[in-house]
Amino acid sequence: MQQPIRVVVVDDSALMRLMVSRLLEDTGKFKVLATAADGKEGVEKICSLKPDAATMDVEMPRLDGLSALKKVMRRCPVPVIMLSTLTTAGAGATMQALSSGAVDFVPKPSNPSEVKHVSGQLAEKLLTAVQSPAVRQLQKMTSPPKTKPARPRPPSTTKPTVAREKADIVVIGSSTGGPAALHRLLPALPGDFPAAVVVVQHIPRGFSKPLADHLARNCSLKVRHAQHNDPVTPGQIFIAPAGFDLDFKAEGGRVIIKLDEGLDRPLKPGQFRPSVDWVMTSAANVYGKKAMGVLLTGMGKDGAKGLALLKQAGSYTIAEDESTCVVYGMPKAAVESGAAAAVVPLPQIAREILKKV
Repeated sequence: MQQPIRVVVVDDSALMRLMVSRLLEDTGKFKVLATAADGKEGVEKICSLKPDAATMDVEMPRLDGLSALKKVMRRCPVPVIMLSTLTTAGAGATMQALSSGAVDFVPKPSNPSEVKHVSGQLAEKLLTAVQSPAVRQLQKMTSPPKTKPARPRPPSTTKPTVAREKADIVVIGSSTGGPAALHRLLPALPGDFPAAVVVVQHIPRGFSKPLADHLARNCSLKVRHAQHNDPVTPGQIFIAPAGFDLDFKAEGGRVIIKLDEGLDRPLKPGQFRPSVDWVMTSAANVYGKKAMGVLLTGMGKDGAKGLALLKQAGSYTIAEDESTCVVYGMPKAAVESGAAAAVVPLPQIAREILKKV
């Protein structure tokens, strides 16, 4: 019988500690070694008990979750999933946590009736984090590069390609593990980057703008939370807003962004808004061979079809290599379908993009 995953639960709410612990253990896959009521106690218990993983509330007394996470990553690194309140401070701290070593996060329930659903998400993400061979490697790569990246080794897998036109737009899709990957990739793009970048990250409503704000503080390029009718201009990174479909539309000699909540198109199980497939398909239709697609870590298959359409249109396509993915799901689907022209480890993707713009 497989040994249960040993977890420390850190939360300032006694009710949350109790309910999360019970619901995790009821799955039969986890054993809660201890709970802690604040960040200081959490760091002490994590470092002394050395669990397989930990959950960490963002907003706590004595020592907040972000500060506690940083101490854990320095002293006794373990996979950590954050629980974040949907407040400006909470969401902002969560984005900082993801760039400081946290594997992922779940929104904290606003009332007790939501605890079971959140605990289910938490269990799934804890399992993913513990089972991912790339998590510990990614935790060592949390600080954005401050200098020009060293010349990388050649990509692990590339397919011969014909000469292509330079890309005017790069569409990047990601899901589980994506925020941490984006915090490595985007700061490596130089300030004179000649194309526009659109990022499609699976993320709950209310968290895409804090993601954009945090990336803006670390990138040479201007980063903005995309808005309806924004012109797509070179040298800018646009973060697709959570809860909206994003399309490109050629209008008056330029391309603009169109956002739609899709109220007439209810999501089916396993679908996302924004969808990587949706945005890449729109890019293929509007930009043709002058687009580029990049698919990063993530669960499921979103993006594989869109990347295939970009490749068919003559665009260059890149998938993250399994060795650096927290979850090798979305890139794997693209690679297996032949949609990726190049398969590249995360630290080398920026250089691969720069070859084609």
